[in-house]
Amino acid sequence: MLYVVKYSGPFGFIKPWTAVRDSETFSQQFLTPSIVEGIEKKLFPELLGETGIRKIVGHRLSYSQINSQQEVIQTRGWNSTRQGKQILFDRPKAILLRGILHEPRLSVAFESEIDAEAAFSQHICLCRNEDIMLPESIEKTTFEDFVENEERYAGFELVFEETEKSFLVGYHRVTQNPMYGWLRIVGTPVNNLG
Repeated sequence: MLYVVKYSGPFGFIKPWTAVRDSETFSQQFLTPSIVEGIEKKLFPELLGETGIRKIVGHRLSYSQINSQQEVIQTRGWNSTRQGKQILFDRPKAILLRGILHEPRLSVAFESEIDAEAAFSQHICLCRNEDIMLPESIEKTTFEDFVENEERYAGFELVFEETEKSFLVGYHRVTQNPMYGWLRIVGTPVNNLG
């Protein structure tokens, strides 16, 4: 038995791990293992000292549209040039396109009803603290229904396992180990409601 907490909000941002990767995989529409682990640690701060996902057994993300916005970034290092006797330092700038999710909806599945109730009493954020998603409901369902029901649980879910259809989705920020997954698409994840 699963207990699914549904969250929604007006906006959501998913940070891609590199700009190059995002142009290849359109990563701003699914949650990586480290994002799900971060959400779990926000909901259950007693897990802060541990690594890995312990309580969230599945998730599903949908939205109404993605709005591309420009972001100015600077490189990490400095370039130095000489101008006479002076040494000048410069950090080049670049412009990247970032996608902002409109009306994101996230279903988070737990095996424990107590964990689902604890999650239901709190808000979450995808990657930015200002993009708050509030709980809407808790639903009791089966694992099969959560995986297959195209209407109730439509969305994108990155399944965190390494198989022949998996791809690299980043590096864990604590352990620096590569993270892999494959994309499960259920129903119509982009639900343009108007």
